Amino acid sequence: MIRSLLTICLAAFLSILSVTGLAKQPAEPLRPEWCRQLPRPEYAKLQRVLSDEPWFEIYRIRPGVFAIYEPKQFEEVISYLILGDKRALLFDTGLGVGKISATVARLTSLPVTVINSHTHFDHVGGNAEFQEIWNRDLPYTRQNMRGESNVYSRDALAPERLCGPLPPGTTSKSYSIRPWKSTHTLQDGERVNLGGRELEVIFAPGHTPDSVVLLDRKNGLLFTGDTFYPGPIYLFTPETDFAAYARSVAQLAALEPQTKLLLPAHNVPVAEPFYLKRLADAVQQVQHGKPKSRVTEGHREYSFDGFSLLLSDKWHLVTPRSNVTSAHDPRYSFASLTLRR
Repeated sequence: MIRSLLTICLAAFLSILSVTGLAKQPAEPLRPEWCRQLPRPEYAKLQRVLSDEPWFEIYRIRPGVFAIYEPKQFEEVISYLILGDKRALLFDTGLGVGKISATVARLTSLPVTVINSHTHFDHVGGNAEFQEIWNRDLPYTRQNMRGESNVYSRDALAPERLCGPLPPGTTSKSYSIRPWKSTHTLQDGERVNLGGRELEVIFAPGHTPDSVVLLDRKNGLLFTGDTFYPGPIYLFTPETDFAAYARSVAQLAALEPQTKLLLPAHNVPVAEPFYLKRLADAVQQVQHGKPKSRVTEGHREYSFDGFSLLLSDKWHLVTPRSNVTSAHDPRYSFASLTLRR
């Protein structure tokens, strides 16, 4: 009888916790020290501009190339403003927490076109602030253009994911990804002439179906999006296709001889081109089952020098789910991720 009563009481208590949200697992549990690790040492060597910006940190990486960094949120996402003589291109628009269009207006008076490296929420948050947005025409992309939230974006401004105050007027409750419209369909190999600077669009599916990178051949700059960045590279979501990712990184590795600098979309805005070959080799090793991995809470991490590959612990048993069209699909979840980008 006593055991039955205890069981009933425990069940009732757990039910109350569930209702109040106290038992809810966060979308992406964090290492508590992540905030104390900032600023990353790489930024000390970069030229910072517009230091009065309340949310963004802006760095001049090369003449006419600015990294717009969001260090106060766990993703540490980086967007890039690339200037030509006649036009400007904004590669990603970040989380949508700070008003990136206002920051861009302080950096240039040129007309701005947005291209997204892919349409995960942390790269499209400011899209709705712009008129010219060029995307791939895929079901996955069209679904994300609706601006709906998912378990990850809903938790983006939870206190443990912030390292500093939000901009005035912004709260976690008011935060959302606003819908946007694409004004042009990107083509693989398309060249974007900014006037005195040309950027080549290279399709790089894998991380997501709509992933792209940008290549400035004349200046040797490769903007890699989430296809590569120093840190755990997320390759575990339902829309990730690891076989496609392997093909994409092999294609990018062939660009190493003509590349002088990689500009990733998370953590730091500069990386050496040798990482392209190192990444391709790492992916090939994983495909052949050579390296050891560490499995934690449903994720399998393969660690290499300067980065790691973070896959589902069952990735090798499951064919890519091409029928998953969006990050808003119910099967899309970042639940129980424990690693820092």
